[in-house]
This record gives sequence, C-alpha cells and structure tokens, in this order.
Amino acid sequence: MAQDMTFLDDYLVRPDPASARLGATVSGIDQTGAPVETRVVTERALTLYLNAREIVTMMTIGDHPDALALGYLLNQNMLKRGDVVDAVDYDEELEVVVVRTPHETNFEDKLRKKTLTSGCAQGTAFGDLMEAIETVRLPAAELRTSWLYALTAKINTTPSLYLSAGAIHGCVLCERDRPLVYMEDVGRHNAVDKVAGWMFRNDVDPGRMIFYTTGRLTSEMVIKTVRMGIPVLVSRSGFTEWGVELARKAGLTLVGRARGRRFVALAGQDRIVFDQDPGSVAEEGGGHRRKGADRDE
Repeated sequence: MAQDMTFLDDYLVRPDPASARLGATVSGIDQTGAPVETRVVTERALTLYLNAREIVTMMTIGDHPDALALGYLLNQNMLKRGDVVDAVDYDEELEVVVVRTPHETNFEDKLRKKTLTSGCAQGTAFGDLMEAIETVRLPAAELRTSWLYALTAKINTTPSLYLSAGAIHGCVLCERDRPLVYMEDVGRHNAVDKVAGWMFRNDVDPGRMIFYTTGRLTSEMVIKTVRMGIPVLVSRSGFTEWGVELARKAGLTLVGRARGRRFVALAGQDRIVFDQDPGSVAEEGGGHRRKGADRDE
C-alpha cells in the first residue's frame, strides 16, 4: 500500500534532496569490490559579516544563507529578538553573507568569552548564554504523546538529504503534530541556526513550538533551544550529561531516543500528556533510513 504523504503539504520549508547544488553522485566500490554510485552532500565555505565586521567562516551545504546568518548571530547573542535588521545580502560567487543593522555591536567582547563546544565543525557558545540558563523562564506548554508519535513518523519519512545521503543533520520546527520548517546542514549547529533565523524573519511565537533534531542532545543544542524560547526539544538520538543538567535548570522538556513507539524524557517530564497507547504505534522499520547511508547522530 502506498504511504500517505499528504502531510508534506503542511511544511512551510522542507528539504530538497534532488537539488544538484546540494549534493552529487560519486562512483566508488563496495565491500565486495563491486562498483557503486552513492549520493554525497556538498560542503562549501560561507563567510558571515555583521555590517563591516567579519564574524566567522562556516562550512555549510549552502542553502538558506540568510536564515543561517541571522540564526548564528541570534544564538551567539550578537542580535536579539526585536532588533532591527536593515538587510541581509548574499553573494553566491564570493560566498559571503552580510547582515546589516542600524547600530554597532559589542561582538569583540563576546568573542573573548568564547567557549568551544562539542558541536560538529566550529559550533560555539558564549559565557553569557550559559549564564542565561540560570534565569530563563520558558513558557508553559504541553507535549502530547500522540503529537510526538505523529511527528517522528512524519519527519522520518520526509524526503531529505539525511535519508538519501547521510553525513548531515536535520532540525525541524513543529507545532503540535505538524512539522513546519525542516532545515538541514553538515553541522547540527548550522541546522538549528537556520531555524532560528527563519523564526526571526517570520516573527514566530516560540511558546507554541516543539523543536526536533536528528542530532545528539548536547549542551549546545539545549542552550540554543532555550535561546529561541522553545519549551520542548526532541531527538531521535541520545543525551549528554551536561545537556540534561542544563535542560533541568532551564525548565526545558528534553526527550531523546524517540523512534517508533519508544522515547526517554530526562527533563521537563511534567509537560508530557500520555494520551496515546504506545502499543497502537508501529515500531520504526528500516524504511525510515536509506539502506547504506551513514549514521551521523
């Protein structure tokens, strides 16, 4: 029986795994010496400027550079919700994106406080972001298990580079049982920054949202989710101890190992409403992952 994919119409942004710009087919051999062709993702440099100041060069697949730039600045506390952005200019040939604001920033002080995190490539968090965990107040919310089961089933069957090629991370902004914005990149910090930038551009109320990631639930992922004001973070992968500790301090609902009917919640369990019998949910099968694709979780 053909699978019902009408839920794809709910997406406002979703991956384009067929894009020639985001991937390529490469020839090689398999474990038996037989010739094979496999899909691989692209990786290109993108240099971010804030006004006339160079901030960072990121390795990215190259889609949604405006969202990535805004999200990076927001999650590093160089921009704040409500700040005015005059323009975001992207030059594909020069591989440069410039965010223009009407005021100067104090990013030099923040760079001196930089702490390297466990994220892929050059993910960073700043001391003042981690200090904010102590005082943050996330909005009241709920996570129904029926929403969780529906979300994981939809996201895990959405056509994506994650399914077709591996070597990539995905982050999805969701509302109730609807996945709305699905961003991918070679580093999970880039994927989450793209979602943050899209939310900034579209003035999204974070209190209504659920955040899903294919990657590990590290301190970096918790800090960025809290920075975005989203009260629920879900992953198909596992946890780090510091990630759990920070989630508990911030009052963030943290759900990991969410596959099929199974999940584990290690923080913010009071938000979870058990409204569906797990026995009514199918276990996750091999169809959720392209055979032979790398596991990058």
